[in-house]
Amino acid sequence: MNDASASLRHCRPFWQFWSARVLLTAGFQILTVAIGWQVYALTGSAFDLGLVGLLQFLPRVLLVLVTGVVSDRFDRRRVVAISLFIQSLAALTLLLGNLGAGWQVSRELIFALSVVVGCCRAFDMPAMQSLLPNIVPASLLGQAIAMAASANEAATIIAPALGGFLYAVGAELTYGLSAACFLACLVLVSLLPSSRVLPTGQRVSLDSLLMGVRFIRSRPDILGAISLDLFAVLLGGATALLPVFARDILLTGPWGLGLLRSAPAAGALLMSVWLMRHPIRRRSGHIMFAAVAVFGLATILFGLSRSFPLSLLALMLLGSADVISVVIRGTLVQLETPDDMRGRVNSVNSLFIGASNQLGEFESGVTAAWLGTVPAVVLGGAGTLLVVVLWMRWFPQLAGRDQLVSSS
Repeated sequence: MNDASASLRHCRPFWQFWSARVLLTAGFQILTVAIGWQVYALTGSAFDLGLVGLLQFLPRVLLVLVTGVVSDRFDRRRVVAISLFIQSLAALTLLLGNLGAGWQVSRELIFALSVVVGCCRAFDMPAMQSLLPNIVPASLLGQAIAMAASANEAATIIAPALGGFLYAVGAELTYGLSAACFLACLVLVSLLPSSRVLPTGQRVSLDSLLMGVRFIRSRPDILGAISLDLFAVLLGGATALLPVFARDILLTGPWGLGLLRSAPAAGALLMSVWLMRHPIRRRSGHIMFAAVAVFGLATILFGLSRSFPLSLLALMLLGSADVISVVIRGTLVQLETPDDMRGRVNSVNSLFIGASNQLGEFESGVTAAWLGTVPAVVLGGAGTLLVVVLWMRWFPQLAGRDQLVSSS
């Protein structure tokens, strides 16, 4: 283990943050698996699966300017804690509905709670991302992001599989575990060092709300990196259609859906461990674009596969490629953003991430409803490859970037 890893190993706040990330991701992933399977069981509609993603994404668009300022102006721990508490209530509402406690779980209830969860995610994502640079020094940030990514992926491996198995026993167990994860994360976040950047008396203005957008526009490398992720994953994302693949194409049940959702994270975790020991120091631009191209190719392979093991392998490859892009982009954004603007910049970055994931799920659902499930995934992967080619031409400085140190 190198010196940086050893330093992080003895940093207690970092490990509290790491554990909180595990629980936050686990709670959300378990909730997502349960909602996806229950919506498809209720309606049998791929479009409705995509609509869940859209409803979770729209609050990020509407609140993007506000959430960044909130993250910079108030204690970020408190912002995350309030969000976690509300998400736990959403999970408990679905738990009680499945137990028949006065109401039934319906398509409309799931859609409404998806909006609530989307609002919470709009606040907790930029606040959580902005906590890490206050916990570790800049020299360790790259490896800290890789280790935090490993936490994310570890939870994404275990949680969906566990959620799928529990759902086969009873939906209420799945929702209960999700709520427990959110509440445990709340406790850990409350133990982190206090973090508030802007003076309390500073007046919020339209100019301060837009400052994060202006900063990103002024930095072509940052704009190119986060927009590459937006359009590549927007087109290539197939996660919303996994219930369709699990039940109708690969002929498995909830357990198969859980394994399919865990497979990208398994590949991402393996790659995260590699990156912790072998951080990217040179040719970062070329490596990022190559990783996104592999993501597109793996998406095409998954769409064409009729073998469950091959589908798992394709999703693992997809996940390992994605985490390379995540680490490079995350390190670049954090190192080149001043701390007093980090919340606003991360809020815009979170919007791009949300667009690539939740809006990508909606795009997949609509395309699948029009063209069929397999053509939707294959065309999405091809679209990702086209994005790589275009972005290498439009952002040549990013494509040719060597080191991840600040260029300013």
